[in-house]
Amino acid sequence: MNGFMRGLSERSQSKGILYAILSYGIWGILPLYWKVLKQIGAGEILASRIIWSFVVSLLILFIIGGFKDLRKALSNGKTILTVSLGALFITVNWFTYIWAVNSNRVIETSLGYYINPLFTVLLGVIILKERIDRWQIAALLLALLGVILITVQYGEIPWVSLLLAISFGLYGLVKKLSNLTSIVALTMETMIITPLALGYVVYNQVQGTSSLVSLPLSVLILVVLTGVATAIPLLLFAQAAKCLPLSTLGFFQYLAPSIALLLGIFLFKEEFSKVDFISFGLIWMALGIYSFSRKEFLNSRFNKRLLRFSRV
Repeated sequence: MNGFMRGLSERSQSKGILYAILSYGIWGILPLYWKVLKQIGAGEILASRIIWSFVVSLLILFIIGGFKDLRKALSNGKTILTVSLGALFITVNWFTYIWAVNSNRVIETSLGYYINPLFTVLLGVIILKERIDRWQIAALLLALLGVILITVQYGEIPWVSLLLAISFGLYGLVKKLSNLTSIVALTMETMIITPLALGYVVYNQVQGTSSLVSLPLSVLILVVLTGVATAIPLLLFAQAAKCLPLSTLGFFQYLAPSIALLLGIFLFKEEFSKVDFISFGLIWMALGIYSFSRKEFLNSRFNKRLLRFSRV
């Protein structure tokens, strides 16, 4: 019986690792998507993401027949409060990120998503009482050193970075504490903030300040697809949060800013200093130490396949 339960746990963690890699991988390449929409104001991009994410969530819920679960969740006051907090945190995160990118503060956003995993791990240890061993502590300190080097190089307190890290870390905590399925939670979150988003769009239309009305059809289609681009990684992230300890999930969050950093260096030709290189190396060393110090990680079927593949 114990072996059976252990097998289930290993399979769950393997799935969680896959969900985490996919979600953060998609988030890592999303700057390519937002670059195409740079002619639209940050507020309207945010409103579009909210509205179309709600539409996509409803469609998925209809396909899988999940409206019964949605009605049940809406009848629970505690659930509504928890989901409302999640909606608040993710809205703050989205708006801060979009505003920062449109204000040419991409370095601060990248730093924010490097700090975010550290904050997430601390939430797991302090609030959820998750235990970490000495190797994991060493990895955490090594990653912290990398983040400090980036912060010192930046030269001032990066409030944008801290706001991004804290808002998404708290969003992950809310997801971890929620008993809802990922699609029901996402539907409720976007349902709560969609009226505000619609009001903002209508207000801009009435004032004649909206940039959406003058967009070509191809760009309008991309605006509609922001719902898909937003919903998919969030759903994957929610599933990962259900399968993995928060302290483990925190370290996978380095994947997204690392991909974005590579895009910045090789595609956008942004400056990459020696300090950046050292910081990046420290963070990836931390990832390696943390991952391979976990017996569960190495013994999972997912990693056995990786080990067999590496010997070929």
